[in-house]
Amino acid sequence: MVKQPRYETVTLEKIVGGGQALGTLSDGRKCFVWGGLPDETVAFRVTKKKAHFVEGIVTEVLHASPERIAPRDADSYLSTSPWQIMTFSAEQNYKTTLIKEAFELHNVVLPHKIDVYTDRRKFQYRNKVEFSWFSERAGESYPDTLDLAFFRRGSKGKIIVNECSLLPPEVIALAHSVRDILRRKHISARQLKTLLIRSNQQGSCVWQLYTKDALPNIITHEEAETLPAQGGEVIHSDPRSPASRITARLAKFGVTTLTDTILGTPFRYACEGFFQVNIPVYEQALRDMREWVSYPKCTTLAGNDTGEENLPVIDLYAGVGTIGLTIGGKNVTLIEINESAVAEMQRNITALGRTNARAILAPSEKALDFITPNHVVIVDPPRAGLHADVVAKLLEVAPPRIIYLSCNPVTQARDTALLTEKYDIRAHRGYNFFPRTPHIEHLAVLDRKVACPYGSMR
Repeated sequence: MVKQPRYETVTLEKIVGGGQALGTLSDGRKCFVWGGLPDETVAFRVTKKKAHFVEGIVTEVLHASPERIAPRDADSYLSTSPWQIMTFSAEQNYKTTLIKEAFELHNVVLPHKIDVYTDRRKFQYRNKVEFSWFSERAGESYPDTLDLAFFRRGSKGKIIVNECSLLPPEVIALAHSVRDILRRKHISARQLKTLLIRSNQQGSCVWQLYTKDALPNIITHEEAETLPAQGGEVIHSDPRSPASRITARLAKFGVTTLTDTILGTPFRYACEGFFQVNIPVYEQALRDMREWVSYPKCTTLAGNDTGEENLPVIDLYAGVGTIGLTIGGKNVTLIEINESAVAEMQRNITALGRTNARAILAPSEKALDFITPNHVVIVDPPRAGLHADVVAKLLEVAPPRIIYLSCNPVTQARDTALLTEKYDIRAHRGYNFFPRTPHIEHLAVLDRKVACPYGSMR
C-alpha cells in the first residue's frame, strides 16, 4: 500500500539557522519548512514527522510576503539555492540576523554592528558543481534516457537539470557535452555516480566522471578532445562508498589541475580538492584578515618583546594554503589533514619559492605543539567548528591573536564563548559567499586579554 502524503497549513514566523522558515501548528508542534518566508500562510507537504516537530516543503502560498520573488530556477532551486524566492536585500538582512542569533544563543556580545559583505553578484558565481544522473526506463525496445540531475530536497528522488543559474555558462556547456557523449553510447544512470566539474576565473574547466562500474573506455581520447575543457578523468568509485570517492583512476585526458590567482598569488588545485567556490568574495575576506595578521609591539605571556610586527603565523585547517600563503607573512606553518591538499600545498610552496613556509600533514588537534605564545593563529575549520582539543590548547597557550573564519556562525559562536575566558572580540564581519542560499561565512578577530605596555591595540 502506497503511503499517502500528508499536508498541513501554517503561518510562518521567522527564518532559522538551517535556512528554513519556522511556524507553529495548531497542535503546538513546530514546523520547519522549505520554500516559505516569514509572515506567509502556506500549505506544505510533510517530509519528516517527529513527536515535537515536522519538516516540510511548501506546495502552495496562500498569503505571500512582499519579500517574495519568482525563483530563477523554478524547478530546481530548492535543491541548490532555496533562497531564490526572496529579494536580495531580504537575504542580506536574514543572514545578518542569523549571525546575531548564533552569538546571542551562546551569550556572546558582538562589539560592533554586523556587516555582511557582498559583491552583489547573485548568480553564476559557483566554480564547482557535482551532478547526479537520472535515467528513465523506456522499455525493452528502446535505450534508457540519460539526464543530469540533482537530488530533490526532502526526498530520495531526483530532478532533471538542464540549467542552473548559480553556474557560469562554460560549466553548463561542458556538462551537456559529457552527457551527450554518454547518451550516444546508451549509458544508463545505473552505471554512473556523479559528474564533478570545476572552472577557474579564466573560464577553463576540468571534469571528473565517477562510475559505479569500471569503465575505462566510457569516454575515449578522441571524444575527450571534443569537450570544452582543458582536461578530465574517468574514475571508478565503489558503489558502496559516498559519491565522488576515488577507488581507481581509470583514464586521464589533458591537464586535470586548475590554477587561480588569489590576491596576486597563483594556486594550483585538483578538481576533487577543496578550493573556494566564490573567489571574489573570498578575496575580500582575505583582505580583511590581512589587516589583523600583523601584531603591534607587545610583550608576550612568556615575557618576550616581540618587536613591532610580523609574529610567526600558524594556519590550522589550511587546505591548499590559500590563507597562509597569501596573508601569512614571512614565517607561516600550515596544518592540514587531507593528504592530497597537502601535496598541492607543498607544490604551491615550492612554485612560489616560499622557503619560510612549511606544510604539515596532520589533524589540527594532533598538531597542537606548533601553537606557541608568540604565534598569530588563523583557523578556518569545517562546519563542526574547532576540535575541543584545539580550543583547550588555545586557552592553555594563549597566543596573542586568533583570526577565526567560519562557515558556520553557530559553531563559531560556541567556540568563541569558550575562548572569551581569555580573549575579547576585536573585529568581526560576515561574507555572503553563497548568494541565494542560507549559507553565511563570518570572521572574528580575537585578542588576548593582556595589557600591552606600548598602548592600545589598533
